[in-house]
Amino acid sequence: MKPIRYTIVPKQPAAHLFEVTVTVADPDPAGQRFMLPVWIPGSYMVREFARNIVTLRAVNEAGRKVRVEKTDKHTWQAAPVKGALTLRYEVYAWDLSVRAAHLDDTTGFFNGTSVFLSPLGHEEAQCVVDIQKPEGAAYRNWRVATALPEVRGTKRYGFGEYRAQNYDELIDHPVTLGEFALATFKAHGVPHDIVIAGRVIGLDMARLSADLKRICEAQIALFEPKSKKAPVDRYVFMTQAVTDGYGGLEHRASTALICNRGDLPVEGREALTEGYRTYLGLCSHEYFHTWNVKRIKPAVFAPYDLSVENYTSLLWLFEGFTSYYDDLILVRSGLISQDDYFGMLGKVIGGVQRGSGRLKQTVAESSFDAWVKYYRQDENAPNAIVSYYTKGSLVALAFDLTIRAQTNNRKSLDDVMRLLWQRFGRDFYRGKPVGVDEGEIEALFAEATGAKLAELFAEAVHGTRDLPLDTLLAPFGVDIAPELDKNGKPTLGARVRGGADCTLAAVHDDSAAQKAGLSAGDVLIALDGLRVTGSNLDGLLARYQPGAKVEVHAFRRDELRTTQVKLDGPEVARYKLTASDKRPAARKARERWLAS
Repeated sequence: MKPIRYTIVPKQPAAHLFEVTVTVADPDPAGQRFMLPVWIPGSYMVREFARNIVTLRAVNEAGRKVRVEKTDKHTWQAAPVKGALTLRYEVYAWDLSVRAAHLDDTTGFFNGTSVFLSPLGHEEAQCVVDIQKPEGAAYRNWRVATALPEVRGTKRYGFGEYRAQNYDELIDHPVTLGEFALATFKAHGVPHDIVIAGRVIGLDMARLSADLKRICEAQIALFEPKSKKAPVDRYVFMTQAVTDGYGGLEHRASTALICNRGDLPVEGREALTEGYRTYLGLCSHEYFHTWNVKRIKPAVFAPYDLSVENYTSLLWLFEGFTSYYDDLILVRSGLISQDDYFGMLGKVIGGVQRGSGRLKQTVAESSFDAWVKYYRQDENAPNAIVSYYTKGSLVALAFDLTIRAQTNNRKSLDDVMRLLWQRFGRDFYRGKPVGVDEGEIEALFAEATGAKLAELFAEAVHGTRDLPLDTLLAPFGVDIAPELDKNGKPTLGARVRGGADCTLAAVHDDSAAQKAGLSAGDVLIALDGLRVTGSNLDGLLARYQPGAKVEVHAFRRDELRTTQVKLDGPEVARYKLTASDKRPAARKARERWLAS
C-alpha cells in the first residue's frame, strides 16, 4: 500500500484558515471515500469536526477537476480516477482548546482529527505530512512542536515533512506552531520537551523541567520498577498559556495542555502556589495516560471507531484511576507534602459529596453515559450524575487502601496497574493490539493482588452507597471529618453564576432553594428588599443565621416571583484528613502508601 501524503499550511492566519491537501496514489477504483472523525480519543463527545471544513475540491494527477460528493455529515466520495487523487480543502480553526484546531497570527495548533481526512481502506498506509510555514516576515521565527518523527532532511522543531506508520498514529500527535518557550530534560534517559506557547513573564523553565522530571521518573518507575524503561522514545508537553483556561488531552507520546499563565512558575519565587500545584497535577494526569488509556485500553478502543460513539463502562478505571495517581505521584515524588496531599484529597471528597447524583448513578453507568451525560451536563447534573473522574479517583483510593490492608502492604493498586501494563499495554503498538474486556477486570485485580474484592466491586463500582472512607483510612492512622465553610454562613443550596445578575445555575436536591420553588435559570433580584447580585450574595447571606426565613424576589423568564426561603446551614466545603495516629504500625502503613 502506497503512502498517503498530506500538506497543511496556515494559509490565512487572520481568517483562521488552514489549507490541507491529501493525496492518495492508489485510490479505490470504484471511487475513493474520505472520512473526518466525529470525535477525538480522550474526549468522549461527538464534536462534528467536519462542520469546520469550509471548501473542498478534488483533482486528478493531471490537475483536472474530479467530482466529489458529500454522502453524510463527515464522509465524501470522489468519482473514480486513474492515477493519483488529491483533495484540497480549507479548515476553519478558531477553537482555543486542546480538542480541535486554532489559528491566528500569533500561534497555531491542531489535532489530526480536526484537519486530516482519512482515505477509507487506506487506514494502515504510512502517512507523510508536510507542515508548511505561513508566508510573511511576521512568521519568520515560527517553529513546529510535535512528537511526530521527522522525515530525513527535516530538522527538529522545523517546518518540513513528518511521518506516521498509519492514520491512527498520525492523528495521535498534536502540533503546535509559532514562537514558544522550549526546554528539554531527560527522565530515565528519555528526552522530554516542554513547549509553552503564549506570553508568560518571568517563566521559570528550569524549575518546570526539574519538577516534571521528578513526576515522569516516578511514573516510569511505577510501571517498570526494574528496567525504568519509558514507553516512548521521546515525549512532548505542549502548553498554551492563556488568561483563563484549564484542560489537557492525552496522546501516545505527547500531551496538549491549556492553563492560566499565572499558574506557571516565576523565576526567583520558590513558593509552590496553588495554581502551579494544579498545573503539575494536570501534567501528571496526562502523563499517566501514556500508560493508562493510550496503551492499556478498553477492548472497545482497540481499535477506535471514530465515526460513532464507542461505549465502555470502564472510564472509572481509565480516567478515575488516573485522577487518583496524578496527585498521589506529586507526594510520592516529593513535590508536595503529606498535608498538602490530604488537603487536595479532602477537596475531591467534598466535591463528590456535594452532589446527590452520586446516590443515583454508579461510576460504571457514568462511564457508559459519558457521551450523553457527563460531556453534556445541564442544570440538573449535580442531582443526576456522578463524575467518573472524581468519584473514580475515590474508588481507586478505596481499592488501594483495601488491598494494602488485606495484604499487610505487600500488595497495592500499583500491582494491578503493573499487571494491566504487562498484559495489555507494553506491546500494544508492537503487535496486534488487545484491550481490556469489560468482564475480566475483577479477575485481573484478584490475580494481581490475591485480595478479596468482590464486595468492594459491587459497592464502589456497581453501587451508589457512599464509600466507607473513614473505615478504610483508619488502619493508616488517618482521621476524616467534614469541614464547614469557614465563615459559617447559611446557604440557599444552589450554585450561582457570577456577574451582575444573580442567576441560579443549579439547584440542589432537597435544598432551601428547591423547597421554596426556585429553579435553575431564575434570576434573584432581592433578599428581604435588598438588591442582590452575583457578587454580593454571599455577603448578604452572611448576615443571617441558618434556619432564618428570607423573602426572595426573582424573575423566571419575564415573570416576577416572590417566595420565602428557609436558609440551609453552612456548606461542607471539604473534608479534613489528619494523620492523627502516630503509632509505628499506622505510621509505617501510611508511609508505604504515600511513598510506594
